[in-house]
Formats: sequence, C-alpha cells, structure tokens
Amino acid sequence: MSNTITGAEALMRSLEHEGVDTLFGYPGGAIMPTYDALYDHKDTLHHILVRHEQGAVHAAQGYARVSGRVGTAIVTSGPGAMNTITGIADAMMDSTPVVVICGQVGAAMLGTDAFQEVDVIGVTQPITKWAYQIRRPEDIAWAVSRAFFIARSGRPGPVVLDFTKNAQTGMVDYQPARVDFIRSYDPVPVPTDDTIRRAAMMINQSVKPLVLVGQGVELAGAHEELKALLEKAQMPAGCTLLGLSALPTDHPLNMGMLGMHGNLAPNVMTNQCDLLIAIGMRFDDRVTGNIDTYARQAKIIHFDIDPSEINKNVKCTLSVVGDCKDTLRRVTELVDAATHKAWIDGFAPYKEKENHKVVEPAIHPKEGDLRMGEVVRRVSELTENKAVLVTDVGQNQMFGCKYFQYTLPHSVITSGGCGTMGFGIPAAIGACFGAPDRTVCMFAGDGGLQMTLQEFGTIMEYGVPVKMILLNNNFLGNVRQWQYMFFNRRYSFTPMTNPDFCQVASAYGIPSRTVTRREELDEAIREMIATPGAFLLQCGVMEEDNVLPMTPPGSNVDEMLLEIN
Repeated sequence: MSNTITGAEALMRSLEHEGVDTLFGYPGGAIMPTYDALYDHKDTLHHILVRHEQGAVHAAQGYARVSGRVGTAIVTSGPGAMNTITGIADAMMDSTPVVVICGQVGAAMLGTDAFQEVDVIGVTQPITKWAYQIRRPEDIAWAVSRAFFIARSGRPGPVVLDFTKNAQTGMVDYQPARVDFIRSYDPVPVPTDDTIRRAAMMINQSVKPLVLVGQGVELAGAHEELKALLEKAQMPAGCTLLGLSALPTDHPLNMGMLGMHGNLAPNVMTNQCDLLIAIGMRFDDRVTGNIDTYARQAKIIHFDIDPSEINKNVKCTLSVVGDCKDTLRRVTELVDAATHKAWIDGFAPYKEKENHKVVEPAIHPKEGDLRMGEVVRRVSELTENKAVLVTDVGQNQMFGCKYFQYTLPHSVITSGGCGTMGFGIPAAIGACFGAPDRTVCMFAGDGGLQMTLQEFGTIMEYGVPVKMILLNNNFLGNVRQWQYMFFNRRYSFTPMTNPDFCQVASAYGIPSRTVTRREELDEAIREMIATPGAFLLQCGVMEEDNVLPMTPPGSNVDEMLLEIN
C-alpha cells in the first residue's frame, strides 16, 4: 500500500513520531506548505502562535527547561529565521534542547538572493549542535529524527533544520525513522572504574570539600544522586544561577548561590577549601571572578558530560566525564561516611554577616520604598515555595533568583550565559505549557518587559495563566548600578519614561494591579494568585536599589562588597 505524501505532511508525521505535542511558531511564505499540513494535525500538534519569532524560541526554551523535553519552534525564511538567532544562541549557551525549523526558498533558487533568502546554515552553525538544510523530501524523516536525537542527547542544545520549499511540496513514500546512533558522536562518555575510584579517594581524603552544583544536575535528573553524595560525605554545596533548584533551598548542606551576585559564604570558602568538586557546571567567568586566583589552594574534580569543558577555564586535578546521574551514584558507593563539622560550621559567620548587612534589609525593610527582594520573597512564600520562577534579565533576575525559595526541581528558568533581556515573558509562556499543573511566576524589569511586550497577545489568545510581577524602578536597573559603582554615577541613558503598563495589560484583557505601599503587598500577591489566568502585578520599587553582595569585575571571587558607598 502506497504511503506517498508531501514533504510537509512527512514533517508533521515525523514530529508526531518524536512525541512532539506543542509547537511555538509564526507562519510566512516559505513555510506556508508546512502550515497548510499543520491544519490537519491541530488535534495532535498544539500550535501556539507567538507574536515574534524570537518569542517562539524563548517559549520553546521555557517549555524544554521545565518539562525536560525538547522544545520545538517553527518559522519562515529570511527575517523570520533571523529573528530566532538570539533564542538559538541563548539555548546554546544554556544547554537547552530545542529544534528550530525554518522555511527556506526552493533548492533551485538557493544562492540567488531570492526574496527572503538568508544563508541560515552559515549563520547558525556556530551557535547550534547541528544545523542541516533539507533539500529533498526523502531526507525529512531521517533529518527530524537525527535533529531530536542530537538536541536531547549528551549535553543538550539547539538544532536548526532549514526546510526548502521544494522539500515541503515534493512527494515522498514516507517511512518513520529512528536515529539513536551517529558515528563519531559520543554523547555520553563512560568513565573508567579507576577514575571513579580516584574521585572517591580524593573525597575521602579531603578535610574541607566544597561542591559546586550546576545545571548539569537538573539536565541529568540527578537530584537524588546529588543529595545522596552530599549527605553521605557531609559536604557543603553552592549552586550556580542555573543550578539553583537542583538542591532545595532549605537543605542543610546548601550554602547558597555562587558567583558575582551570589552569597558571601560559598564564594569566600571557594578560596579556602582543599577540594573543589564541580558537577555539571562550566566555570563561567561570573562564577570564578579573577581566574588567576580562583581556588588555587584546592584540588579540583570536574564532573561533566561534555569533554570540551574539561580544563577549558579552570585546570582540574581529575575529570570524571559522563552522565552525572551515573557517575555520582558510582562515586557515592565508594565514598566513606564523614562529618566535616568544623568545616561546615565555618560557613556560619559569613552567612550571619550577609544576613545582617544584606538579606534582612532586602526582605524585611523597616521603612522606605518597596524593595525588590521583599517582593520576590513574599511571592515565593505565598506560593508555598513551589512555583516555577521565570525571570527576565537584570536586577529583577538577580533579586528573583537569590530570594525565591526552591523546593522542587526544574523551578528556575532564566537566561544565564547570554543574559537576554526580553527572555522572561515568552519563556514563561512556554513554561506554562510545559508544566500546566504548576504556578509560573515571571519577574521582569520595566526595560526587559518592553522588549517582548507583544507576547501579551499570545497570553491573551491562549489564556496562558502566567503570573507576571513587574519590578518597576523606571531605570535600566542593572546598568544603572554599574554606572553608579564604576562610572561616577553618570546615568547615561538608563532612566526610562514608561507607559502605563496596567493600561497596556488591560488592552490585552489581562487583569492587573499596581502596588507601591508595603502594607498592600501581601493582599495584592494573594489577589494575583487567586485570579484565574494571567495577571500583571506592577510593583513600584526603590529606584536606586542595588544587588548585593557583589564581586566587582576582575576581582577575586572572595572579594565581595556587602555595601556600596
């Protein structure tokens, strides 16, 4: 029996074969045959019409990060494809599995500067795990399966499929494909037993160990394996920005966030430990500070699935390359039960100092304007510390990630490596579809909110139940803080004249409320949570609030400022 169908129909069936149920996209001329085929698959492939192609990729990222599945975006050629570049680069930096399908002119017209033709493969190869141009309908099933395998396997990341128009309209005798092996691609290396034994021996010999927890733990689903290792060997841990929800905030061995705006204790103790155990993190410059003085006194074990990260930024004593869900379990079996009480107790004075100087004034201010920290903490508490946190980028991001509390995995979605303003709204939309049973709280500043404000239309059309908290200080706050600290308080183009955001929300049918008084905050948050569907809570906050502690750029990781004069 013949199974001859169009290439566009073959794409639909291939996506279904990969288990895709949600697509984020925007139609256009070069992808129109695919959208015509999609019309007959609306019951199985739920398409979300975003308002800008950048939003499609960020939404796919939010979906992927909270669900653990591959996010899928579909756009047209030329400007449509180019509008996805920011999201693709963001996904590459943050190891997020997304497949972006772009329309393209017909194969016969490639290289002619045809209408809306751009060399998508040339542009995206440096910022993807794989970029491939489908020129024949016969290649569709194989290319789609390979794309999803590459995106989700090993260290996840983005894949781009450039789909020529003739491949969409041509006919093919379709047979589903399943790619689970690629020659020369080893997504999950397996370390030797000797490497595992050496890692356990180094941990057993350590007196002052410190574990650095990265997003790799979340990506591997190694939450229980991490806790088993920490608890058996009684080792304190700090978390990177993207690894914050890999370990519950209230876990007794969780010493807080690492990096430039992290917590004082784990940063200081990084330069006092005798063994640094990095798990699924890449020693980003925002974590290490001055690389020349970073943990020079310590031996370093680096657990990572990606061999290219080993010795890239920080030279390690021992590398354990593999899936940390497996490697942590194997090491834990060989690790001795320990206490390290004196070492762990040494974190307390630094925590108390930061709590007194920074945390308490930020979350329990006695007077003055609303503080970003107190808004974040109350939203977290009133959602029982179980919500998914999505942030935009800037001060809202740092306050959000630092003062939100995490009890469940996959609870923090933020743009780490790229620091993409405008990430928040579309990523939160994707998170709502990826975890429909969870409350999604998105924090943004007045600058970032306006970069993808058009996605209010997506929220309106699909009734997306995202709770949006706007921390409005009428500034590009993070840049203003740097201008305050390093540019003699010359606020060059960081003050902002803003619209009435509540009126904007009202135009999209989104209920909203503005709060400026501390006495009204809890009631306003409860109203937001209780309101069905989306809600915009605008909080008028202190204009010159600063994110502290802070390691100034170029300083040693333990040289943190607790106040700014």
